[in-house]
Amino acid sequence: MALEPETGLFTVVALRRRDGGDNHEAAVADDLLADEEQALTVWGDAAHGTGESRARLAAAGHTTIVKPPPLRPAVPGGFTLDDFRIVLAAGVVTCPAGHTVPLTAPSGPHQQRCAYYNQLCVGCPLRGRCTTGRAGRIVTIRPHHDAQAAARRQAATDPAWQDEFRRWRPLVERGIAWLTHRSRRLRYRGVFKNDAWLHHRAAARNLRRLVNLGLDITNGTWTINATNP
Repeated sequence: MALEPETGLFTVVALRRRDGGDNHEAAVADDLLADEEQALTVWGDAAHGTGESRARLAAAGHTTIVKPPPLRPAVPGGFTLDDFRIVLAAGVVTCPAGHTVPLTAPSGPHQQRCAYYNQLCVGCPLRGRCTTGRAGRIVTIRPHHDAQAAARRQAATDPAWQDEFRRWRPLVERGIAWLTHRSRRLRYRGVFKNDAWLHHRAAARNLRRLVNLGLDITNGTWTINATNP
């Protein structure tokens, strides 16, 4: 769903299957914003923070305040990707212990690059915090790595970004709560019928919200007389 946070109005909704890459939240979000004719500031949670989605939003001229997905260490409590110094232009990766290895050329359907540490991990005092693999640590770098790393730094250290995200997230969560109140179970069989039901529910919620905002009709003209939306 896409929601205008100041008013709490849904601008567009979509219900999709749960499986398949085309039905991922980030992919559906691109579809929801496809008809926007002006640049927007787009807020979103971590599900919408993929590198591909950020690139598409930037290409469309939008500003993203999207929470980046958290990194998962190979060892619980151990090093994450951000603890490695990765220089894509030079094609090298330096681990927390100071070992530098080259990156492979992009390969596979996702154009990933890898850094293999192999024997460099043998006897390394930091190995217990880095990897449990017999072959040593393998660092995998995906496209848009630099943009994702920058987004993680911004979310962790930029007070303006944090204030903006905290300001609007409660309003968005409130809108989601309105839409899903007593309606978290689908009513029908099949995507098409449930998608139509979701559109009708969003329209009804919008109408109710507009009434709460002071929607009224005077001499055939609809107006909103709210002073405190």
